[in-house]
Amino acid sequence: MSFELPRNVILPVDAVDVRLDPAPHPFERDNQGAIAENWRREMAAKPALYDGTVVLLSALAYRDSRLIGRCHAVKYSTFMLWRKNRERGGAEHAYAHAVLTAGDNALVAIRMGSHTVNAGRVYFAAGSFEPVDFRDGLVDVDFNMIREVGEETGIDLSAARRGERYHALSTSNGTVIFRRYHVAEPAEEVARRISAFVAAETEPEIEGPVIIRNAADLPDGLMGHMKPLVEWHFANEQA
Repeated sequence: MSFELPRNVILPVDAVDVRLDPAPHPFERDNQGAIAENWRREMAAKPALYDGTVVLLSALAYRDSRLIGRCHAVKYSTFMLWRKNRERGGAEHAYAHAVLTAGDNALVAIRMGSHTVNAGRVYFAAGSFEPVDFRDGLVDVDFNMIREVGEETGIDLSAARRGERYHALSTSNGTVIFRRYHVAEPAEEVARRISAFVAAETEPEIEGPVIIRNAADLPDGLMGHMKPLVEWHFANEQA
């Protein structure tokens, strides 16, 4: 199967069938020395990094409005080396975005904290899939979205109204699976709640909220994959 999906276009997704393979990922198996050496450099630059467990794809395809794939649990240090060597075949990254949509239709994103790998960058609260996000070996995308938004912002989306379906955008840097989550409060109130949560945290992961009110309202530091998502939202308000 390898990686067989259209790139640089937003795709409707009715189901995500990505399964966790217990076998080691070939990239991690074959690059132990380079992974360890790169991690020493990463830690010297940002000592707050944690070598936890994330997942890395070995296959992903788009068929009949479904994403079908296979992934493997790897150390975060493995992911950090891979992201510097994306041209190597056999591995890709997928992640999920809850597109937090306020009652006034504005979007609420976040700016990452200075101690993180993506310091100062703006995107929707999110994190890589982890083994906890899988049920009987199958990824639970909404669980990941709700978990990551809660951990980073304090906003509980478990009762929020969800968009009818997922969408996905695949680029050379990875594949983002996204879905709208609607809350009733206006964006200013959502942002106030997030700011209060961040202020109360001892080691917050994010710097704070970022409100996006229209497709031309793009903040400094916006991650490259975000512009198409923002444009899609304001052009497809009922999707």
